[in-house]
Amino acid sequence: MYSEDSPNPEPNQNPNLDKLEQTENQPTDVLDQSPPEPENVNSPASFPPQENIQQNPNPELIRTEAELKQKIADLENTYHQLQAQLNSTHVAMGRLVEESLSELEQRKQALQIAVEQLERRQERIRKEMRTTFSGASQDLAVRVQGFKDYLTGSLQDLVIAAEQLQLVPVAKPTPEPERVTPKEVQPPQPETGTLQFAQQQFQETSRKIRRFIDQYRTKPDYYGPPWQLRRTFEPVHAERVSTWFFEQGGRGALRTMGSRLQNILVASAIISIMNELYGDRLRVLVLANSPERLGEWRRGLQDCLGIGRPDFGPDRGVVLFETAEAIAQKAERIVRGKEIPLIIVDDSEEQISLALLQFPYWLAFAPDPKTMRSNGFDDF
Repeated sequence: MYSEDSPNPEPNQNPNLDKLEQTENQPTDVLDQSPPEPENVNSPASFPPQENIQQNPNPELIRTEAELKQKIADLENTYHQLQAQLNSTHVAMGRLVEESLSELEQRKQALQIAVEQLERRQERIRKEMRTTFSGASQDLAVRVQGFKDYLTGSLQDLVIAAEQLQLVPVAKPTPEPERVTPKEVQPPQPETGTLQFAQQQFQETSRKIRRFIDQYRTKPDYYGPPWQLRRTFEPVHAERVSTWFFEQGGRGALRTMGSRLQNILVASAIISIMNELYGDRLRVLVLANSPERLGEWRRGLQDCLGIGRPDFGPDRGVVLFETAEAIAQKAERIVRGKEIPLIIVDDSEEQISLALLQFPYWLAFAPDPKTMRSNGFDDF
């Protein structure tokens, strides 16, 4: 302890002792105080400040924002590319349309030129057909083909005739009848029972014939039924047909048209009209002096009338002959069978047998003296 002699005693050097003394000296009511209440965790003071949030953003949001910006940039680039492609497509389409129109215009002009050339060629061919065939090679080909057709048909007809052949006593040969030229022929008076187109009492038949002629000339039917004219019928042909019906009464000679094809066309028109008047009773007999000419008649009638090979034969619609005696005998049998024979004589026949003039209907094409040849072949 301290001595009483020291005037200023030194303070206690241990601080812990001082605190202990102060505690012991505190009043008891201080010890009864309750402990402090805990702080509210939901109070605003418990959240971190907004500045801290902005300073430390979420990395996932940053990544999503970057992806969206990239997608927007890609879409903008795609839009600009599509817009450029659309513009280029419009330009290309416009150029393509212009080129196509130009090409079509050129093709149209080329087709028009080709059509004009074909029309001129068609007109030239028609003129040649009216006057002459073009070239000896075509003439030779026509003759060879005609002979081939005639030979085939003749062999078939020969087989049919041989099957129907009946053995009869041989008749005595009759003298050959006299021959006269077509210009010297005077048609005798027609027999009773046949139509005479030049007489007044047959006005109704005449009107029908004129109607058929006008129909063939103005309204040709290229796909009509068989035995109807299927070719172009011009006024010159109509004039010849009218002359034969109304001026010659179905019996007479007409000057050749210059070619066998034109003669066949006139004869086909007459056959078509006669078929309308008589139907199945009509039998057509054609006379020519060579197989190739008969072949031309066969093919020409098939082409103009739309008939086929079954319509040719000894007992069918059209029969082909090389001699006047054979055709006269056939016509007599037809008359006895109460059918109507129509005899057609090719212009290669310079004379007509008198035996043919007894029948009601016959048509002869008189050859043109200027075009006749000494070798027996006619000009086409």
